[in-house]
Amino acid sequence: MSRLKDPEIRQLEQNPEPRVFLTEEEDELGGKRMVLNMGPQHPATHGTLRVVLVTEGERVVEADCEIGYLHTGFEKLGEYMTYTQFITVTDRMNYLSAINNNVGYALACEELLGIEVPERAQVLRVLLCEISRIADHILCCGLQAMDLGAFSAMLWCFEEREKIYDIMELVCGARLTTSYTRIGGLFRDVPEEFDGKVNQLLKGMPGVLDELETMLIGNRIFEDRLHGIGVIKKEEALNWGMSGPIARASGLAYDVRKSRPYSGYENYDFDVPTQTAGDSWARFVQRMAEMRESLKIIQQALAKLKPGPINVENKKMNLPEKADVYQNIESLIHHFKQIMLGHGVQPVRGTEIYTPTEAPNGELGFYIVSDGEMNPYRVRVRPPSIYNYAMFTQLTPGCMISDIVAILSSLNVIAGELDR
Repeated sequence: MSRLKDPEIRQLEQNPEPRVFLTEEEDELGGKRMVLNMGPQHPATHGTLRVVLVTEGERVVEADCEIGYLHTGFEKLGEYMTYTQFITVTDRMNYLSAINNNVGYALACEELLGIEVPERAQVLRVLLCEISRIADHILCCGLQAMDLGAFSAMLWCFEEREKIYDIMELVCGARLTTSYTRIGGLFRDVPEEFDGKVNQLLKGMPGVLDELETMLIGNRIFEDRLHGIGVIKKEEALNWGMSGPIARASGLAYDVRKSRPYSGYENYDFDVPTQTAGDSWARFVQRMAEMRESLKIIQQALAKLKPGPINVENKKMNLPEKADVYQNIESLIHHFKQIMLGHGVQPVRGTEIYTPTEAPNGELGFYIVSDGEMNPYRVRVRPPSIYNYAMFTQLTPGCMISDIVAILSSLNVIAGELDR
């Protein structure tokens, strides 16, 4: 009898064994432990994250994380796309701050090729990365408040993020996935209205941060839900490879912009704030402090923004302006050779590079290996979220089920960075 006609097999396939949600192990009170699935479709995970919890009543005994629900194969795609084409893929990793991904990848390619972009392009990269850092942080703080019941705070933060997206749209035509950088420079220069829009942000954002702090700092419910929850000690942050605001909230004063400056960050005056508690509350306060430092950098960058080129002079490496392609035969040839033939960005065979940058969630690094062809031999991404999420299972035992939401919202895990 064939497998499809076997009545026992058909009955089993149509009515599979029910999953056991109660374990046989009893707790000291005589009750059984329960296995709960949080996610992958849960409003408090803010993405396709799955956490399997073992609980005794409302108390979490242990937790296990599972990733893979948003797998896209970004790193493998890098082996089949040219160096320039892969810029569009970097947007999709941390989609809340796409420009930071663009800049990180472009810097790695430029270091691999041994080129340096013009000063105006460097200043614009710094300016836009800090604007994007604020967009990422303020949304994280707003969603952290929403997850604990402060819905109005989330609406305020969303409104400010939309204003920042207006700036991004003005610069490159896109709001979420920017694809603004090019290897050796930028897609195009900023328009005349750019300075005015940024000045509006500098004028209005400090008041918004003050209002947000007034609403949440001193709020008994908000503070009680965060104080002492999800504590990460300084040594643990270091041992688990954590970085960014989460590590700095635990007292680890590590910032790539200071330890390994890029794009001229050594010329900007800003502090690296840190906290000591290492709990969910400290991570909220840390991000609020970092947004104020980003405003200082933006103001300095705007003052440094002088007229000049935004791309390297090597026409065989960076794409010509689209208008020139339609009207100039030389530009058309360069465009054809780079896009259709894959010429242009071809690092020396056997060269490799790892370039870290300070993304909103921590150290974002790109490791690239060249075999001399038009596309990389290997692209490896070091995203901050995967380290933050790996530590999550160590923070949950002993806490309440409701604390899971508070911890997860303070980590700001982006699923696009996990399943590369």
